[in-house]
Amino acid sequence: MAEIIENIAQTVEGSKKSRDITILTLSTCMWCKKCKAWLNERDIQFRYVDVDKINFEEKSKIMDYLRGKYQSRISYPFMICDDEVVVGYNPNKYEELLKTGGA
Repeated sequence: MAEIIENIAQTVEGSKKSRDITILTLSTCMWCKKCKAWLNERDIQFRYVDVDKINFEEKSKIMDYLRGKYQSRISYPFMICDDEVVVGYNPNKYEELLKTGGA
């Protein structure tokens, strides 16, 4: 994970810690809120960055990193689970990722 993300991400504690989950979100996005709630309801530990609450320079660095590393469009929520990505709110894909990782 990019150092800049590591430095600014907020951690939400949970008893299930087997996967390294980071989500990039918008603080006002209903789908981002659903993603956080979905993880919370399952007591899964994760980190998040509300990209609309960070400065432009940090946001630019994060976007450049994500585009370069994952070759993906950027849409929110943007979940990185270990080294796999889910773009947008997709509970079915979250379930699949967590089953393969034993979370």
